Amino acid sequence: MTDLIIIGAGPGGYKAALHAARQGLKVTVFEEEHVGGTCLNAGCIPTKTYVHSATFEEATERQQQVVEALRGGIETLLAHPNITLIREKGVFSDTHTVSGVTAKNIIVATGSSAKRMGQGLSSTELLQLRTLPKRLCIIGAGVIGMEFASVFRKFGSEVTVIEYLKECLPMMDSDIAKRLRKLMEKRGIDFHMGASVKSIDGQQVVFEQKGKELTAEADAILVATGRKPNVAADYAKAGFEYDERKGITVDEHFETTVKGIYAIGDVNGRQMLAHAAEMQALHVVNRIVGIEDSIRFDVMPAAIFTEPEAALVGPSEDRLKEQGVPFECHKSFYRANGKALAMNEAEGMVKLCCEPGEGKLLSAHIFGAHAADLVQEVTAYITLGATLQQLRETVHIHPTLSEVLIGVN
Repeated sequence: MTDLIIIGAGPGGYKAALHAARQGLKVTVFEEEHVGGTCLNAGCIPTKTYVHSATFEEATERQQQVVEALRGGIETLLAHPNITLIREKGVFSDTHTVSGVTAKNIIVATGSSAKRMGQGLSSTELLQLRTLPKRLCIIGAGVIGMEFASVFRKFGSEVTVIEYLKECLPMMDSDIAKRLRKLMEKRGIDFHMGASVKSIDGQQVVFEQKGKELTAEADAILVATGRKPNVAADYAKAGFEYDERKGITVDEHFETTVKGIYAIGDVNGRQMLAHAAEMQALHVVNRIVGIEDSIRFDVMPAAIFTEPEAALVGPSEDRLKEQGVPFECHKSFYRANGKALAMNEAEGMVKLCCEPGEGKLLSAHIFGAHAADLVQEVTAYITLGATLQQLRETVHIHPTLSEVLIGVN
């Protein structure tokens, strides 16, 4: 007897399985590849191993060690007596049956895959290289593109980034995004903004910029133009609505158009972040077992692990202006922070937006050392509806980087 079927054992899938099992549900999980999903096996974790390695050789060696250690940990957790892990693809045969197993509730957590362009490599394929490319061309200056540009430049590659938009990291505050890009340019990364790729031919990328056709020669070409939800033809047998480009249609509780079937994580196209998938998993299982929660999916932090880091939570100053929201913006700089100078990390900036009169916090956009950790603190304040004044009145240890938050003016 199975109470819950989960298709996919990535961050959302395995978190849902563990939470459900601890609530007493009998769970069956289908996973055709390694547990941990893209994030653990070919995304977040391997790339952060690269970020925190001194050389390319060290990174490639440590990557597999770190991945295998974490994968083993997840497999141990999934050995819970209430969980049955079936190592095959879960396929719908009707509304409540997957590969011969029937349950009242089903969670689809099949993730996403990289968009392809010609002969270019995906991020997964780039991580499989065992020889450092002398020249790396990256198409796309979003999170994935910027992280790989930063780390491969550190390893010694000549890096060229081609981006269709006028600025990198479109979800980031434009001022901060520009400052980060300029800093990366000083480190030798060649950016071509407002450029459209025409073709990839062997080791050559042909693109157009300001009406001129240009070429970039490279030993490796990374396509980092986004990801697409992993949807499957058998979903038609389940009866819920989905779109091959946008993913599975869900409501505010991540339930599909068929009662009892849910879709979490990248496959619903809402927020393509591992931590978003995990929180969606908790919410869905809570709904199934009747537990009320107050998870705020409108407060979703994100980070870009370049050197230095960048991170954000909430709408940018630009976006607030577009929306006509009354707000005030407060700034501070790392160069005025004692810990930052002691760490030799003077490059950095904080932007906090709040309601007028140092009122309720609306957003934080930061670049600089440990930006992700600083944004996480502000995320807690925003989630609880706190004000900038309350943040200022919270005692912060001296000397710490977190003092840049209360130093905004």
